[in-house]
Amino acid sequence: MESSILTGMDTSRGEWIYGRRPVAELLRAGRRHVYEAVLPQEGRDGRELTDIRGQLLAAGVALRTVSRREIDLLVDGGNHQGIALRVGGFPYISIEQVAHDVRERSDALVLALDHIEDPQNVGSLLRSADAAGVTAVIMPEDRAAAVTPAAVRASAGASEHLRVARVVNLVRAIKMLQEENMWFAGLDTGEGTKPYTEIDFKGRMGIVVGAEGEGLGRLVRENCDFLASIPMSGQVASLNAGVAGAIVLFEAVRQRQA
Repeated sequence: MESSILTGMDTSRGEWIYGRRPVAELLRAGRRHVYEAVLPQEGRDGRELTDIRGQLLAAGVALRTVSRREIDLLVDGGNHQGIALRVGGFPYISIEQVAHDVRERSDALVLALDHIEDPQNVGSLLRSADAAGVTAVIMPEDRAAAVTPAAVRASAGASEHLRVARVVNLVRAIKMLQEENMWFAGLDTGEGTKPYTEIDFKGRMGIVVGAEGEGLGRLVRENCDFLASIPMSGQVASLNAGVAGAIVLFEAVRQRQA
């Protein structure tokens, strides 16, 4: 079965984005080239998949009919819901473009991910970032999850609407944005922190979420203007990175709307 789906298919280019909502958002964003689509036989598509099929046909995308098992093989068992697209890589921007955006907006909000390695956490944070209306997201190139198909799936396709920069050195990127009058608050615990609700998130502001388990790197921590903590009343010492980031992002939204 594996050889049948690979026959006549150029798998050397692009990556497979899967799941109905991620595919729908990718098509709506229109930022990636779509090489081809694989779908099961028509019959029990449902309205959402029928709409996607119609968009692909209207756009002239090559459609290949395969079994759901064959789609499983293409996406390494990911939850594809009967649809996968082979598309170009994620359209990252440069840190210079982020700096330009920050310079142009007095209320710029940037989310920085400090070596987060779990694609599920990255996807969750990207989904929250899109909902919060962030200006851009920055993440390191090494020892960190990128905007992979798994992260796109976890973001429910929200990643396709975001401006994301991968940087060689996260501390250097933070310093560059600080030169544009942006302040950075790092999520941390313990000494030197203050409750996140006591930090002013209005104006040009960056929020840094640390890695799973390790938290903020030492140099990143030292270069943040503020250190924000989330008060914990239960038995666990910290929250999942995706949850913690969402809480603080929406505190920023609350303050800005107020």
